[in-house]
Amino acid sequence: MTVPLKHRTLSAAIVDRLRQAILAGTYPAGTQLRQDAMAETYGVSRIPVREALFQLEAEGFVRIVPHKGAIVSELSLDEINDVFDLRCLLEPRLLSQSVPRFAEADFAALDAIQVRFETAIAAGDVAQWGVINAEFHMALYTRARQPRTQSIVAALLQTSDRYTRLQLSSTAAMGIAEQEHAELIRQCRAGRFDEASGYLVGHIEAVRADLLRVVARSGAAGGETNSRSVALE
Repeated sequence: MTVPLKHRTLSAAIVDRLRQAILAGTYPAGTQLRQDAMAETYGVSRIPVREALFQLEAEGFVRIVPHKGAIVSELSLDEINDVFDLRCLLEPRLLSQSVPRFAEADFAALDAIQVRFETAIAAGDVAQWGVINAEFHMALYTRARQPRTQSIVAALLQTSDRYTRLQLSSTAAMGIAEQEHAELIRQCRAGRFDEASGYLVGHIEAVRADLLRVVARSGAAGGETNSRSVALE
């Protein structure tokens, strides 16, 4: 059945749907995403589909393989370390530039996001964990006058979403993330900006370490995965 796409551009809409399907595990690592089948499903030409797949390749969600096309990327230990190294470098810089400029409305926005995060955790709403986590972090950096760095960090958090869902798969990890976000808010409200920046690095490093343990236990990273070919349904 053809599903017409009407919001934003066609390629952006396809990017969103495919990204969410990959994050949700609908298309696991190794899945081949066929341009012709997706174009038929959406009732579009192959051009916006191809553009969407190139965008997803840039975000690290798919690999474009000669003679095979787009394949959903495997979870990669190298990518985990690369992403989290960059986050440790860039996010404290943004925090130290942003939070000293906060007004009460900015803290109220952080509190509201924290409530949504707690609610999503309590409800077991996996699809929202990574999204709200990214919103929380970007809200911390909203007053930084570093738009290029903000853009880079937003992309890193988007890439992290796939890993964050895996890392937050245990009740203990979810509780720790909730507590650490709350502690970051307390330190920022108290004006302990240097302490908050150091705590943020510790928070990011703890997530990385926990994620690497989860990946090691599950065997979810590295290695070739047998591919299967699908159309977007």
